[in-house]
Amino acid sequence: PRMAQEAAPVLLVVLARLVSSTWHEGSGYYLESHTNEVYAEEPPPEPALDYRRVPQWCATLNIHRGEATCYSPRGSSYRSSLGTRCELSCTRGYRLVGPSAVQCLPNRHWSGMAYCRQIRCHVLPAVLRGSYVCSAGVQMDSRCDYTCLPGYQLEGDRSRICMEDGRWSGSEPICVDLEPPKIRCPDSRERIAEPGKLTATVYWDPPRVRDSADGVIKRVMLRGPEPGSEFPEGEHVIRYTAHDQAYNRASCKFSIRVQVRRCPVLKPPQNGYISCTSDGNNYGATCEYLCDGGYERQGTSLRVCQSTQQWTGSQPLCAPMQINTDVNSAASLLDQFHEKRRLFVVSAPDPSNRYYKMQISMLQQAVCGLDLRHVTTVELVGQPPHEVGRIREHRLSLGIIEELRRFLHLTSSHFNAVLLDKAGTDRERYISPVSPDELFVFIDTFLLSEREAARRAQSGDPCE
Repeated sequence: PRMAQEAAPVLLVVLARLVSSTWHEGSGYYLESHTNEVYAEEPPPEPALDYRRVPQWCATLNIHRGEATCYSPRGSSYRSSLGTRCELSCTRGYRLVGPSAVQCLPNRHWSGMAYCRQIRCHVLPAVLRGSYVCSAGVQMDSRCDYTCLPGYQLEGDRSRICMEDGRWSGSEPICVDLEPPKIRCPDSRERIAEPGKLTATVYWDPPRVRDSADGVIKRVMLRGPEPGSEFPEGEHVIRYTAHDQAYNRASCKFSIRVQVRRCPVLKPPQNGYISCTSDGNNYGATCEYLCDGGYERQGTSLRVCQSTQQWTGSQPLCAPMQINTDVNSAASLLDQFHEKRRLFVVSAPDPSNRYYKMQISMLQQAVCGLDLRHVTTVELVGQPPHEVGRIREHRLSLGIIEELRRFLHLTSSHFNAVLLDKAGTDRERYISPVSPDELFVFIDTFLLSEREAARRAQSGDPCE
């Protein structure tokens, strides 16, 4: 009876499945986790048996999601008899927790407990500027594919697989912005310079810059003049550059070409010159024709360059100045030279006067220098009533000779001379012959107008 009481309890090894639900944040999957536990259940007492002949000494092994391969000393028909040894294994996707082999003991218990736990990987972290989608959550063989937001590119593994060791394959990828912004410059353009100017004012709208990752980029760097600037003649390149937050660079450029419409270059008239505004022959430029001292303009004085690239009017001439000696007074004679010529008036008592002959000889040798400085020589020679007066080949009347001597305070008793400027003002007097060099230095230093001085500086001295 004692032995029967000890043999009464029968152990059943049952693998129970406990289910718990888990929501893995960031993965988008609702997962089930499985836990297998072994517990014992005591059936009602049974009649005493001979343990050597009882085929089911220990409880039958049932491994949920696994398999028990048993070897009994009494043969393959006895899977749980005393002394039976079972090797435990789990199906794919599960890991054995507990001993890998158990044996049926005399106390009708297996030597150990084990169960199969589902293999799971940890929840993958969220990806900055991207996401992933997994085929089976965090279970083994689950494949997670990564994607990035528009404008970003994936660097690293595009997919990861949950492996048998509970770890993910590969490494965590990142989403990077490798795409430069999109920028488009205005079209190139050509402008005509404004009338009377060599520049054109050009306007344009700055380019709009968009980035697939950052959207509209407002900070754009300009290399070149701002819109609304004045551009000189020629071609000018304008560049814009933009960077996104990842410092990807994009740039564009366009050109502005400014054309100056020009008329043919005007030639100065013989014995004259031209004074032009602006650049001389550009659209809107005005040119004034001027004659040298002793010459008078015949024809139009101003010509304008038109948008058709043609000049208005026609070229005038500079004709020798007409001297009229048939006048009633010395003032009328001198008025003909006003603002045109300087006068060097020489007075002598007779043609044989040594100073007179010396002065006239020096002046005849310096005709080019005198004409360059717009100087006309007036000769008053002799005593009344045998006086002779002339300007070049023009003879003066006796009345005009006497009136000139009185007006200019020139005596007829000895040699004397006077230099008058273009306004008819007495500027210098001489009682002995003066050399042309001395006369020219005085004129160049004190009597030249700004326009004459500029023209002399430009053309030099053609008499040298």
